[in-house]
Amino acid sequence: MSLVLYWHPMSSATPIACALAELGLPHERVKVDITTGEQRRPAFLALNPNGKVPTLTVDGAPMFEALAMELWLGERYGVERGLWPAPGTPAQLQAFSWCTWAYVTYGAQLVRLQAARDMGTPDDAHGRAGREGMDQLLALLDAHLAKRPWMLGEAYSLVDLSVGSVIGYSAYIGAPVDQHPNVRDWLARVQARPAMQIEA
Repeated sequence: MSLVLYWHPMSSATPIACALAELGLPHERVKVDITTGEQRRPAFLALNPNGKVPTLTVDGAPMFEALAMELWLGERYGVERGLWPAPGTPAQLQAFSWCTWAYVTYGAQLVRLQAARDMGTPDDAHGRAGREGMDQLLALLDAHLAKRPWMLGEAYSLVDLSVGSVIGYSAYIGAPVDQHPNVRDWLARVQARPAMQIEA
């Protein structure tokens, strides 16, 4: 199977590059220079109508949205490598739930803080509301991690990579991750994985 990742350094494509590395999957990387608008050229828009990275092609067929890629990689390759729960198990339901929680529920609060930060007003009402919303959700995640070392239990999985990538970025822009010790310690373990050290 031919996999091609269209990416840009330090972007939302990074978790996909890390997942491919964690899975040990041979793939080609094509850099898309989003600083010059390359993502809006017709050739790229034919692959990803959103004009964003990441984009992943599978035997030439395109896929967009990082969450979709993470779930597909987990289902297609992760099960046999012990990095994703088997189909039809309660753990699979948790995997879908937590990955979506990170990108959608937590992500909604992250976007509020990011927008305030981009406008140079991280302490305005939007920024404060975003941090408060993330703080509440981080407390929920902290309680979950108080009972287990990894998202799904005793073993690391791609769910840790997926959720950890979102939480890690949020910490970078000012989310109160350090106020939640279980999340803080878990995130440090996730970020220490060799696959997370790749240049992407």
